[in-house]
Amino acid sequence: MKGRVLIVAGSDSGGGAGIQADLKAVTALDAFGATAITALTAQNTRGVDAVFPVPPDFIGRQMEVVLDDIGADAIKTGMLHSAEVIDEVARVYERLGRGAPLVVDPVMVAKGGARLLKPDAEGALRARLLPLAALLTPNIPEAEALTGVVIDSVDAMRSAAAQLLAMGPRAVLLKGGHLPGATVVDVLRTAPGPGASGLPEGEQLFEDARIETRATHGTGCTLASAIAAGLAQGLALVPAIGRARRYLREAMRSAPGLGQGHGPLNHAHTARPFP
Repeated sequence: MKGRVLIVAGSDSGGGAGIQADLKAVTALDAFGATAITALTAQNTRGVDAVFPVPPDFIGRQMEVVLDDIGADAIKTGMLHSAEVIDEVARVYERLGRGAPLVVDPVMVAKGGARLLKPDAEGALRARLLPLAALLTPNIPEAEALTGVVIDSVDAMRSAAAQLLAMGPRAVLLKGGHLPGATVVDVLRTAPGPGASGLPEGEQLFEDARIETRATHGTGCTLASAIAAGLAQGLALVPAIGRARRYLREAMRSAPGLGQGHGPLNHAHTARPFP
């Protein structure tokens, strides 16, 4: 096992998303996951019933003690429900985590529709966290919220990814699963100069046939954490994304079929490091 990933995110009592999905993905890819839990949720495959937020100072303390002792080779954020939480996470990262690439999954709305980020926190996300990110991983609704534009095509995704990149992250992976069609396209946009991508400024598209399944709960959490595991293990950004996407697709294909709503993935589809 190599690569330490500090995951800053909320807990999913149903086990399909959030911290639970993050830890499963990181472990399956042979990295080590530590956590700073931002909120407890009462949820299942049908939706989020209740949210119990963790105080910002305690979130920061969790991060501090992990970084002081275990350390991290990558840091991944998920559900950060308020401006105060975002500011605290950014503060600790700036002080103790700068050497580790930061993967920001801008969790705003749960799969069942429950809002997980307060509307007044979107400004804090743009101002405080995006400029620190090595990679931002929004889906289309999240990208629409951050940019204020409608995304209804791959060309619109490409334009939105460029707008998001201008907000400060060194790379943006805009996920296209919400667009209709038999092919799913993800758009990677990278900034010039050295950074997590190892690429010159530019764009790369990832295309795959759509998997028809209701097992989509936790796909965003899983992908971002799988990428973070790759970065923690020393992979460049594009290979880390490629491996993470292969891992996610197999987790969807072999999902266990649990629950009555958006079902969980099979994070344990491999008992060995995934190629």
